[in-house]
Amino acid sequence: YFKLSSSLQSGEKNYLKLFEAIELQSEYDEEAIKEQFKTETFIRHLPSEKNHLYNLILKSLRGFYADNSAASILQEHLRNIELLYNKALYKECSKYITKAKTIAYNFEKYYFLLDLINWEKKLVEEGYQRGVFEADLNKLVDEETDCIEKLRNIAEYQMLYSQINSVMRKGGYTRNHEEAELVKKISNHPLITGKNTAQTLKAATACFSIKAMCFIANRDYNSAFEHLQKVIRIMESNSYIMKELPKRYIKALNSTMYAYLNRNDIDNCLLYVDKIKALTTQPGFESIDIQLDLFSLPNNAELLAYCYSGEYKKAIDEIIPVTIEGIEKYEGKLSNESVLLLYYNISRVYFGAGEYKLALKYNNIVLNSNEPILRQDVFTFARLVNLIIHYELGNYDLLEYTIKSTKRFVDKNQRNYQFESVFLKNIKKIVRAKNPDDTIKLFTNFKADLLRVMENPYENAATKYFDFMTWIDSKIQKKSYVDVLKTKKKILPV
Repeated sequence: YFKLSSSLQSGEKNYLKLFEAIELQSEYDEEAIKEQFKTETFIRHLPSEKNHLYNLILKSLRGFYADNSAASILQEHLRNIELLYNKALYKECSKYITKAKTIAYNFEKYYFLLDLINWEKKLVEEGYQRGVFEADLNKLVDEETDCIEKLRNIAEYQMLYSQINSVMRKGGYTRNHEEAELVKKISNHPLITGKNTAQTLKAATACFSIKAMCFIANRDYNSAFEHLQKVIRIMESNSYIMKELPKRYIKALNSTMYAYLNRNDIDNCLLYVDKIKALTTQPGFESIDIQLDLFSLPNNAELLAYCYSGEYKKAIDEIIPVTIEGIEKYEGKLSNESVLLLYYNISRVYFGAGEYKLALKYNNIVLNSNEPILRQDVFTFARLVNLIIHYELGNYDLLEYTIKSTKRFVDKNQRNYQFESVFLKNIKKIVRAKNPDDTIKLFTNFKADLLRVMENPYENAATKYFDFMTWIDSKIQKKSYVDVLKTKKKILPV
């Protein structure tokens, strides 16, 4: 498309030479570009040529995607309205305004509506000068006030949405009273507790999403489920809002997957995995930004679903190859958090399958990443799982140092909750045990200590990151991890 639009211009085009040379490179190599065009005059001012090319590509992309979003369509309409007004074609201008307002109201684009109302007011004033007094300026002022109020309402919900999202992204589930109080403050906000406080469909989806995330932060997926379904219903019954907020729809589907997973309902979880994957080819979900979510979210959930069900071979044969291929395909585009979670869950699959060296390989990728600001919860539990993997590999000498290193990490990052403290204390005793009979007794005590700790709902959150109790039971019973897991699944209440 870029080459086609460029061909409409006559004369020699240095920017097109540069574009074609860069297009042939798998990775940008400026030195190779300089060598290729060393006899050309334009290479002497390569930075300005690159900047010119960059701006032309953006202009071309704007043209290519001009009809892909309500915002771009409305921007085009506003340019046409201004042009028609300046040409004194007021009737045609009014028709464009009416058409654009219909689009703006359908997509709840109130910022654009303010611009359109402003043009309407100009037309009214122009009409007054020509002796036309049919239009009611007061009605337009009331409409403008209503738009401003709706924008304020949406902005207030967006602020609350950002606050609860920040809580989830930084630490995952609530692990102490302070974190719980922050979630409580958000959930008790008048906009969340009040009736009919959302003035638009966008605000309504934000309200129900916030309610759901507050419940999820407290590990109450059952209560979250109802609100997630409301978000999904609003989206699926309003194509305009779906097109405006596709990521919010995907997020609601993703959280619903985990609600089913939390209930141990693997079948329904996998149905939602398929539902999200099916969006990949649907109109409105084509952008790379959205495709990243459509890759990472269902693959993460699918890896976890097979961890929960003990179907590790299926995950290794079918899901992990696709996941690794996707990580490589979207390298540099996926968020660090997405990559972190994918590798962590791949490690969990290999651990469950008893392939500890591969489990260590992928867990190390998580640990060797820069200590992230986001998802400190995952980073912390990856360190605890690291100790378990080394124990399974028999790396007892290394474990003495690694336990101390992990203790320093949780202290430094204020992640020294009761679970982490009890875990580190007991694993240290087990590593130092010499007699096999003592080891069984130590594991039994380990289990009792953790059960006491997990009576605290804040500490119970640890079970969402790794099935520590199944691993301990496998040592007590002298069985494989997967055998103990499958036995537990058989006796779970339906």
